[in-house]
Amino acid sequence: MSFADKLTFGGADGVPNRRRRLFGISIGLVYVLYPISSLVSGDITGVKAVWGWASIVAFLTCYIATTLSPRSFYEPGRWTYHLLAVTTAISVVSALAFGDAWLTLPIFTVVLYSFTLSPRGAVMGMFGMLAVVIVSGLLARVEPGVIVIFGFQVVTLGLLFIGVRNTRVLAHQLREAQGEVARLAAADERLRISRDLHDLLGHSLSLIVLKSELAGRLAEDSPKVLREVRDIESVARQALVEVREAVTGYRQRSLSEELDNARAVLRAAGVEPQVRVSGTPLPDLLDGLLGWAVREGVTNVVRHAGADRCEIEVTYDGKAVTLEIMDDGRGGEPQQPGSGLSGLRERVLGAGGSVTAGSAPKGGFALKVRVPAGVKAPA
Repeated sequence: MSFADKLTFGGADGVPNRRRRLFGISIGLVYVLYPISSLVSGDITGVKAVWGWASIVAFLTCYIATTLSPRSFYEPGRWTYHLLAVTTAISVVSALAFGDAWLTLPIFTVVLYSFTLSPRGAVMGMFGMLAVVIVSGLLARVEPGVIVIFGFQVVTLGLLFIGVRNTRVLAHQLREAQGEVARLAAADERLRISRDLHDLLGHSLSLIVLKSELAGRLAEDSPKVLREVRDIESVARQALVEVREAVTGYRQRSLSEELDNARAVLRAAGVEPQVRVSGTPLPDLLDGLLGWAVREGVTNVVRHAGADRCEIEVTYDGKAVTLEIMDDGRGGEPQQPGSGLSGLRERVLGAGGSVTAGSAPKGGFALKVRVPAGVKAPA
């Protein structure tokens, strides 16, 4: 973590480290000495001086409160925008009323914009404060050179802190994406293990059951041998049931869980999700199969599409369920063997459904899965 990061946001979980942020802003607040010096030196006296001190105290209070109020990189606190509005009003009124050294207050406000608003909003606020500095300076007859210096600081500090915050946000999003990639890799490994268990142990135990049945028919004349063979058959059948239950536990997640997971995965990858669901809940077997399809489709979007937006739509009319996943990325079906689409086709076809995948008419990639109701999902 860079020094600038520590001064703005701290903590790997995206929660601001308030102690570090307080330390960072306390360094910058040294520039408040300029308006304070105008009060201490006697340049401002009488009632105007009282209002000046009140403005300084109110500005510092709102400035610190605004800085410490956000919950995370993405989510402002309950009072963040209200405090920011009050801080802005104080800085604008003070600059217009007192001029000269008080033109530093809009500079602090621009820094707040960089921390709390979107890049576009921060840039708009920066130009707004630049206009305040110019107008206030001209009204107060401040030397043009001083106005240029203050205006230059508004622009440079605004752009600097917008860049610092964006870098920190991107670093946090990268950590989230890396964690999600690791989770997907673990899920793929569990799936591989479950398939191996089903294919190897399931086949072997089924063969033992068949052989036991055959041996039981051959040993009908020997009650003792028949009893032992029946025990073998019973144990094999129970083991086969337990293996299938274990495999099901590894492989199945509900459609609703996968949709929630898809939203989180897409947002972590910088893709805006749009999810629409109608006609649910689905029958259990269809629910598991569609959950699998959502996982594979979203994994494809994250790894291969390079998209900014992804739409997921699930429709169930009682006769069939349709899943559509569309993105605005590069388009074209990925050629990597690990994309998972081939395995998805096998499962959907085994359930009597159909899979259509390819470039969408308006660009990007489109995946459509349709499965009729009342059929068994493949094991």
